[in-house]
Amino acid sequence: MFIEKVTVKIATILRNCWQNPQQSIEDLSPAKKIKLTRVTPIILTSFLVTATVTTIGQQGGWQSGELNLFDLLVSLTAPSQSDPRLLVVEITEADIRNQKQLPLKDRTIAKVLQKLQQHQPKVIGLDLYRDIPYSPGTEELAEQLSAKNVVVISKLGNTEAVPPPPNIPDDRVGFNDFVLDTDNILRRNLAYAEFEGKQLNSFALQISLQYIADRQAGFLEAKPDSLQIGNVNFPRLTANSGGYRMEDSEALGWQFLLNYNQNIAQRLTLTEILEDRFDPELIRDKIVLIGTTAPSQKDLFATPLSSSNPQQSLMPGVIVHAQMVSQILQRILDRHSLFWYWQEWQEILYIWVWSVFGITIFRRYTNLLKTGSILLLATGGALCLAGVVFTQAGWIPLLPSLIALFGGSAVGLVQKVIYLSFHDPLTGLNNRRSFIVYIQQISRKKSSNLGKSTAILFLNLDRFKIINESLGHDAGDELLMIASQRLMANLQGKAKLARISGDEFAISIVDLQDISVATQLAERLQKSLLQPFHLKGQDTFTNVSIGIALQERGRTLLAEDLLRDAQIAMYKAKASGKSRPEVFVQRMYTQALARFCLETDLRKAIENKEFILYYQPIICFKTGCIAGFEALIRWQSPDRGFVFPGEFIPLAEETGLIVPLGEWVLESACTQMQFWHKYLGDDRLMLSVNLSGRQFSQPNLVEKITEILTNIQFNHLSLKLEITESMVMDDVESAIAILNRLKALNLQLSIDDFGTGFSSFNYLHRFPMDTLKVDKSFVSQMDESEKNIEIVSTIIMLGHKLNMDVVAEGIETESQMQKLRQLGCNYGQGYFFAKPLSSENATQLILDKKHW
Repeated sequence: MFIEKVTVKIATILRNCWQNPQQSIEDLSPAKKIKLTRVTPIILTSFLVTATVTTIGQQGGWQSGELNLFDLLVSLTAPSQSDPRLLVVEITEADIRNQKQLPLKDRTIAKVLQKLQQHQPKVIGLDLYRDIPYSPGTEELAEQLSAKNVVVISKLGNTEAVPPPPNIPDDRVGFNDFVLDTDNILRRNLAYAEFEGKQLNSFALQISLQYIADRQAGFLEAKPDSLQIGNVNFPRLTANSGGYRMEDSEALGWQFLLNYNQNIAQRLTLTEILEDRFDPELIRDKIVLIGTTAPSQKDLFATPLSSSNPQQSLMPGVIVHAQMVSQILQRILDRHSLFWYWQEWQEILYIWVWSVFGITIFRRYTNLLKTGSILLLATGGALCLAGVVFTQAGWIPLLPSLIALFGGSAVGLVQKVIYLSFHDPLTGLNNRRSFIVYIQQISRKKSSNLGKSTAILFLNLDRFKIINESLGHDAGDELLMIASQRLMANLQGKAKLARISGDEFAISIVDLQDISVATQLAERLQKSLLQPFHLKGQDTFTNVSIGIALQERGRTLLAEDLLRDAQIAMYKAKASGKSRPEVFVQRMYTQALARFCLETDLRKAIENKEFILYYQPIICFKTGCIAGFEALIRWQSPDRGFVFPGEFIPLAEETGLIVPLGEWVLESACTQMQFWHKYLGDDRLMLSVNLSGRQFSQPNLVEKITEILTNIQFNHLSLKLEITESMVMDDVESAIAILNRLKALNLQLSIDDFGTGFSSFNYLHRFPMDTLKVDKSFVSQMDESEKNIEIVSTIIMLGHKLNMDVVAEGIETESQMQKLRQLGCNYGQGYFFAKPLSSENATQLILDKKHW
């Protein structure tokens, strides 16, 4: 719970910094602002390192090494005290020689069982395949096997299946539960499986259930993620648990990891049983397992305990079964823990923490000896932590975290070298060299920036020399750091700040459309720096002189020349003594640029109602009929012609024009749907209308929608409002409150473009949504690979689990439609059914009653 809260907090901070950096910086103190500018590249680079390590891990790149480390930890921590509940009757090479054959005769097995039963064992597990008779003594063996405390083994499979002895009931038969990893090491216990509606217990599980039958009854329950025995839970091993990266075929049934014991049970040989050379107390009330340990029978398996000496440490199958039985009983009766693992997001977070640590080491410290020592200590700490957690039955990723640590350290070292070449070590800002390079790059841009300019602001702190000399260099350094953060807090967009030297700073503003933007920024900066600086326990005041140079369209200047021009203008401002900036270039560009023209035309278009609505049908996969339409806006300008939504919608959103535009869309679309309901006689048609971020944040959104629907007398149940993920994640609690108010109107709500935003599964279940829309980017890739189909399938299952209908967008082929139908998707829309249609064409489509 603590880790989850920390993760959510980090995600919230990062999202706020990404979506609203100005507000985030303003809320921080100057010292924290400095840390933020230095931490940001660490965070971004750590994400890259984590993504690389995680991706390689998901492809199985670290599995071999991680499993080897697991084996090492198992061998180091495995206990050696035997389980007093178990006894193994082993068939050794000497026993085989004495009996002069193998398989053993039925009479021999029957005699062993009879002798064991005389001393009242609780359970006898016959770990020998006896599907066919080995006379003489077949009837005697059948009589012994009829005892209710005898459990026999069978072997599952298509070609190598071995059935149990005849006439043995299912509750005394268990399948051979050995599942080997790709390196042929036995680490897992396949305890339970389901096949063709039949429940199958493993040999070890069946023995365990028989042993505790008098304590618990009817207690076995197989859940999707665990096996429940009474009130004890056995978490299910999945294809992504711990260091595993298994295929789904390997993760069959209900499995869990084995925690091996060096000396699991006391042993007696077959000959000792037959000759009565044993203590009866070794058998009374025990679980007795009978099986071969003779190497000649090749019933030997490599286990994690074999890692140090594979040839001499192979474990007989009957001993492995003893390990499995012991672990099941320890879990049920002694409440021992099974191996636990982190969820994938927790593993990723853990790897990310180590990558951040590795990057930070080299970025923070300059002494290589000290840095290397810290790195070695961190490595030892990771090893110790993994070992300590392992003793508590926990398996946390060790190899990926170490790789993230060293990979992050290498990246951090490279970053530091590059960073010091292009940044000021005191403030963390770009230095003169990187600023010059940046301006040169901007100057090379030609056609892409026609009609736009680049402005350079050159700033000099007045009275800095006096402050530095009177209060000391520490105070001067603090003044520079606070000043740089105040400057940063006032910058927006593509403006770049650099410390040129001493008390001089420079700011570049690219893609400038009006020189007034630069002068207004300069005035804001002056006001900000006029505020007192609290240095050495007292308030200190300074001012700033600012010069502005403009690189005009069609005029090419060297970066040094442009910076020189701004500096000359700064000196002129300083000499004039006026608290206002000076512009080196007197001529300004005040003509309306392309963006302003588009904004003007957009305002006129709203007034003149130059917009029309198109309708794209939404098809019900169950009936093949039209279930509704999504309303889509189009702009047909008399001067510009057809304007794509991608050109004017973002501008409308930015300027706030989307609010009246959205109201018009909702009113017009509801009016059209009302017409279809009334005159076409199909009141089942649903109308989907998109809400923009600006609309969603309106204080009177609910009231405005209510007003529109009331005026049109539109059925609220027929309206579905589509909201993107990112809109509700800015302020989750406020968004939930608004969504609940909208839901109270009896509207339907839909999450649009699911999977492409910044949503969190921590909140998804709290949103009162009716529909989840699968983004077309996922649907369009379904024909490319099975992996993409799995992604879509997962989204559909998630929607259904949350009781939502699922709509797939962007369907373009019949193949996509059929696959979506098979996956249980409820609805679909896309060019395969119809492009967005005019109201007339949509009406005709309804009348045609077409089926898909």
